[in-house]
Amino acid sequence: MNSLRIDFTTGSIAHRRRFGGGRGQALPRAVGMKPGKTPRIIDATAGLGRDAFLLASLGAQVTLIERSDQMHGLLADALTRARASGGDVAEIINRMTLLHGDAKDLLAGLSPEVILIDPMHPPRKGSALVKQDMRLIRDIVGTDPDAGELMAVALDCASKRVVLKWPQKADPISGIRAASHQISGKSTRYDVFMCG
Repeated sequence: MNSLRIDFTTGSIAHRRRFGGGRGQALPRAVGMKPGKTPRIIDATAGLGRDAFLLASLGAQVTLIERSDQMHGLLADALTRARASGGDVAEIINRMTLLHGDAKDLLAGLSPEVILIDPMHPPRKGSALVKQDMRLIRDIVGTDPDAGELMAVALDCASKRVVLKWPQKADPISGIRAASHQISGKSTRYDVFMCG
């Protein structure tokens, strides 16, 4: 079994930072980034930290919350290594703050403007296998059966918006209100819930 390692300085994450399309990408638009407007963001399900890194690279202050001990350790190690690498990557990392705990318990005390939630996605319909690193994460963190509860807490706590990252063709999470609007990517959509 391949072991999971997070790296903010090389590979696809470095490529996306240089050539991804800046604030015109679906995720920055979904969280409300506009010229002259950079919200403070909480990534309530940090995972590999890629979305948080992208948003921080575009100037946002991002708080990452991760409840899995193992994922939190991998993230903390990756952030330390990236900060030590210096240069512009270290500047980006300095806009990222990692917290360990369950977002359902932590969000109320953080006065969030924008909350990003990217729970483990339901199993895919069809034959396409999920990428290796996502399979490894699922092995570590499980299936996030409480995603609906987390969404409910987030909708109570966010002052501006909650963004749910969800598979393009998946059914909405049951028990929460309809999204205000959606921004679609190739395989992913962002359900945006305006608050306040």
